[in-house]
Amino acid sequence: MKSKGSEYPRIYKGIALIADPIHQYAVFTVPGEDGGGEKTEKDLIDSPWVQRLRRIYQLQSARWVYPSAEHTRFQHSLGTMHLAGEFGRFLYPSLREVCPNLPSAPYVEELLRVAGLLHDVGHGPYGHFFDDHFLGQYGLTHEDLGQAIITRRLARLIRGLRRSPTGPLAAREVLDPAQVAYLIRMPDGRDGRVPEWLTLLRQLFSGTYTVDNLDYVQRDAYMTGYSLDMVDIARLKFYTFFSREGLTLHQAGVSALSRFLNARLNLYANVYFHRTTRALDLHLQEIFRETMDLLFPLDPLAHLEAYLGLDEWTLFQEVGRWPEAKDPRRRRLGREWQKLHRRQVKWKMAFSTEISVDQIQRGTRFIPVTDYEQRIREFLPASVKKLAFRVDLATQDPRPLNPMAETGKRINIFNPSTGRTSPEPLQELYRFIPARVVHFRVFALDHDHDDLLTAAAEAALNAIEGAATTNL
Repeated sequence: MKSKGSEYPRIYKGIALIADPIHQYAVFTVPGEDGGGEKTEKDLIDSPWVQRLRRIYQLQSARWVYPSAEHTRFQHSLGTMHLAGEFGRFLYPSLREVCPNLPSAPYVEELLRVAGLLHDVGHGPYGHFFDDHFLGQYGLTHEDLGQAIITRRLARLIRGLRRSPTGPLAAREVLDPAQVAYLIRMPDGRDGRVPEWLTLLRQLFSGTYTVDNLDYVQRDAYMTGYSLDMVDIARLKFYTFFSREGLTLHQAGVSALSRFLNARLNLYANVYFHRTTRALDLHLQEIFRETMDLLFPLDPLAHLEAYLGLDEWTLFQEVGRWPEAKDPRRRRLGREWQKLHRRQVKWKMAFSTEISVDQIQRGTRFIPVTDYEQRIREFLPASVKKLAFRVDLATQDPRPLNPMAETGKRINIFNPSTGRTSPEPLQELYRFIPARVVHFRVFALDHDHDDLLTAAAEAALNAIEGAATTNL
């Protein structure tokens, strides 16, 4: 009679599953039966830095509009890790043809998986909003902080990983934290010390369709309830390969790419740029920087351990005490945060118009919102010249990366009829997408003067368009 241990299939040793509503199941490495102090992906996932992402929501304000959108950066990071590994395994043969001096397949897979897991590890409260309204004063982004966390706090753990879900690294291979950091944010300019294969892999994190946006488009659409069938990842992956020109899409995969681009544009139009989401963001802009100056008056790059404790839960708890604070500044800010947390929408939409993708491709450009506000005020009657209102032009928001800013990019398309690869303008794909994503809106404190603001806004827009303004 065989022992129970000898019957246990080896395939299950050191591997576990994560249930996920988008990818069904994602695998991750865990210590094997014998233990032995092995470091695995479980250790990285369970580290304080990754667990911190459970307390930073994926959608900064849209979760107050879509009640089910309570997912976090943690869930998205696990999904990105899964997709990065899937693409890594599939792309390895074509990458090896372009770059013969590759590390082993498990090394490439694990490098991409770790980069996927950690690509958002530097995010602060309210995600990209934190970048624009706090980190900017230090000349930082969440990617800068992510690189520092990877190389200063997680490097030893990363070097200790000895296998991917599909197998062990080759002898003497050690996962390099600096390469992980490179993948999440490519340095300015080409570094001759970086191997070509690593530069090519970077395109999976910075291209038109990436392991990052392929996950968040599906996840955000699903969790908001906006759509349950957004992206054909299987087809995109199957028709993606590396050529000498870089990451390349076979012509047979263009339909899947078009579907993804359309899904992404519609998600921006209907979720990220929803009128109430934008109204809440306007309110948040008024109090966020001042709040952070009181709550965390530090350069986070120089105080990483303190930054570890900064998340949306700690912010919520702290500002929740401020309405009763003795300090009048904290008391004022605390009352504004109280309105947000109670979903008391301060700014009401008085006027809205949409500008199509096609109009933008024909050369429509925009002036800063402050200039629009000045022009609109000029067209208001004298009795309401001092009316409080705000202009919101969603296309001027750079984060998360606005797809409207990508139309000038190019993507390598392989034509099987000619056997050639050529960089096709992305705007040619956008040309067939009817989505309207650029929202021009005017918000006021109430609806008492909607008619006057509408007339003034239309007059200002006509005047600006007539002057052929092209200042972005």
